[in-house]
Amino acid sequence: MERSDVLVIGGGIIGVCAAYYLAERGVKVTLVERDEICSGASYGNAGLIVPSHSFPLSAPGVVAKGLKWLLNPESPLYIRFRLDIDLLVWLWKFWSSCTEEHVRRSLPLLIGLQSESLNLFEQFASEGLVFGFQRKGTMTVFNTQQAFDEGTKEAELLKEHGLNSEILTAEKAREKEPLLSEKIVGGIYFPDDAHLDPAAFVISLANQTMQKGVNILTRTEAIELKSSGRRVVSVRTTKGELWADTVVLAAGAWSPTLTRNLGIKLPIQPAKGYSITVQNPERVPSLPLMLNEVRVAVTPFNGRLRLGGTLELAGLDLSINQRRVDAIRRGASQYLTEIKGEREEIWRGLRPCTSDGLPIIGRPSNLDNLIIASGHGILGISLGPITGKIVAQMVCGESLGYDLKLLSPERFR
Repeated sequence: MERSDVLVIGGGIIGVCAAYYLAERGVKVTLVERDEICSGASYGNAGLIVPSHSFPLSAPGVVAKGLKWLLNPESPLYIRFRLDIDLLVWLWKFWSSCTEEHVRRSLPLLIGLQSESLNLFEQFASEGLVFGFQRKGTMTVFNTQQAFDEGTKEAELLKEHGLNSEILTAEKAREKEPLLSEKIVGGIYFPDDAHLDPAAFVISLANQTMQKGVNILTRTEAIELKSSGRRVVSVRTTKGELWADTVVLAAGAWSPTLTRNLGIKLPIQPAKGYSITVQNPERVPSLPLMLNEVRVAVTPFNGRLRLGGTLELAGLDLSINQRRVDAIRRGASQYLTEIKGEREEIWRGLRPCTSDGLPIIGRPSNLDNLIIASGHGILGISLGPITGKIVAQMVCGESLGYDLKLLSPERFR
């Protein structure tokens, strides 16, 4: 096959956005995907663009809650313990990152990146890309006073960084969303958030990238990155060897397996998430809801309603744990009146979560032509466009407009 300027590995939102912004700049791009476009974590997630949820996954209080949840297979966070040194090291580093200092450093950057990504989504919608984009805001709902008080404090901190919110009593929250149950104690409305149909976005944008000349190879799994000196010289795939001047690794949870032979250890663990999509529901909320204590997101789409949540650390395992699916349903029933529809689609996907809760975007120090764009955890959709744009700027030597030291792959050394 003819050599490309850039080879992108991964056909989820990060890889597709990178390919799009590179093609916009006249770069010759080949994208390879082990399955089909948008077949992984980008397909069935909640589809939220949420600057209001810019606290890193590793934050104060997570450890205390996590210890309570760890051995409960129906909890929002579940770890299937196994003799895996990478998992143990990851857990230690994750817990070490759960500090207020880490939040203070990370929050301005994540808010800035998510806000810019939201602007890019709006631009795509204004240019005619159809992906169910709506900027109605989101409401986080609470059923305990303690959690409501904690959420109010976080909202005040977000206000210091320019994010608006409205603290709602239980009565006011139910006025805004009548489907909420009598059990809730309050809600926080974030007017600047938005939501979209994630699969529609990724697939539509992939079609546009092909129109711009990007060569997309599906059912083509990258097996090995071969290096010589300070360069990746080729990528071995299930359909032969590929060559490019620059390689962009956006393979999500599978990224660490492709960097080991390069001397690069990426502290990324696959965190399995689930969603239940109800077709033609009888009633739907008027805006997306975040059900705080059970960590379930509720997103209305055109003719569908999606309930998504849970983090399950079980390795590269795509089996469906029915108890966790049922836990999402039960969790939602604590906040909402009964949800009925014609049929349901159950989905699971592996989110790539780093040990400090921040994505990895940048070049490793030992290779000049490799850019890593992975580890976005639960913010993959929300950060997709801005990550793709940053990758394209890096490849083309443009000014980034952001200090990305906190996201450098070198921070783990």
